[in-house]
Amino acid sequence: MKLSLSGLSQQQFLEQYWHKKPLLIRNAFSDFELPLSPDELAGMACEEMVESRIVLHQPEQDTWQLKQGPFEESIFAELPEKNWSLLVQAVDHWVPEAAELLEQFNFIPRWRIDDLMVSYSVVGGGVGPHYDNYDVFLIQGSGSRRWEFGGIYGEDSPRKPNMPVMILPEWKAEQSVVLQPGDMLYLPPGVGHSGVSLEDGSTTWSIGFRAPSVNEILHGFTDFIGEQLKSEQRYADADLTLQTNSGQITDEALDRVQKIILDQVNDREKLAQWFGEFVTEPKYSEITAESDDQSCGSGEVVRRNEQVRIAYTENTATLNLFINGELKIIQADSQSANFVKNLASQIELTLPQSIDSDLQQLVDQLLKSGLIYRI
Repeated sequence: MKLSLSGLSQQQFLEQYWHKKPLLIRNAFSDFELPLSPDELAGMACEEMVESRIVLHQPEQDTWQLKQGPFEESIFAELPEKNWSLLVQAVDHWVPEAAELLEQFNFIPRWRIDDLMVSYSVVGGGVGPHYDNYDVFLIQGSGSRRWEFGGIYGEDSPRKPNMPVMILPEWKAEQSVVLQPGDMLYLPPGVGHSGVSLEDGSTTWSIGFRAPSVNEILHGFTDFIGEQLKSEQRYADADLTLQTNSGQITDEALDRVQKIILDQVNDREKLAQWFGEFVTEPKYSEITAESDDQSCGSGEVVRRNEQVRIAYTENTATLNLFINGELKIIQADSQSANFVKNLASQIELTLPQSIDSDLQQLVDQLLKSGLIYRI
């Protein structure tokens, strides 16, 4: 599958549309092939480790019902003929062919990608008017779906009360398009949208991106810093001068506190370590990968485990590899560093014909940890 941005270069898309305004791309994937069938998607929704849900709409009462997976197979025979959708999260974690679709979006930092969600809908199926706090690409896989979108919404926007899903009751569409297989709609954060299936068997492949809240960033970094500081490191005021009123918190006291905070925030090395670990934490920490105790030789092909999140930072001397929330330090100018850089951006790699001992050890460790596997 090859992504076409309808005449736009990747740089033009980022400059003109990313995080700014919606974009409809007809025939974005001229050769789109479904990596799994609707029956296989339903089967995934019955698995204990797979996150899934069914959303049902009762148009007469304009009410919504939410069912959380995993499901018994019998539930699909009990569903009505119209107005429901099955949504399965992180399909890329479980289906290698689905994970390959994400490779088409490598012009956006890999650590920003959250997952690939697939929705299957019958006629009238959808999840109602809503907005997301992150960028999303909506790719039509099969059937057709009408998407209405427009307007910017947020926490203060009215919501339909007593509903199990977020519904925007006062939302009015500004644009309406029908997506056919291979078409794609990009929506930046906060844009109101609603998709409704026009026929049975409609599937939408949604690529969502991670956008941690400022709250998460501040809490995460301060917790990380707090765990590293010693209890003896305390507020100090050796430059204290006599105050007119001892009950006043002076500007000088606030300056000292501000300096304590800024000294930690301005520590770029600590910030890089925390952020690398933070953005590569696995989506589902309870999932454990299968290990491979065999050594992998030169010229063999390995594949990054579909559930792995990986990123790196580098400086003159070292490359810091972050893989599933853990840090591993590697010598910058080395065979291992080149391997790690490629592994962070490519799903499959062919090992060099000549492997030094450090790279051999690294590859074997990754195999044993189940972070990569041979194919």
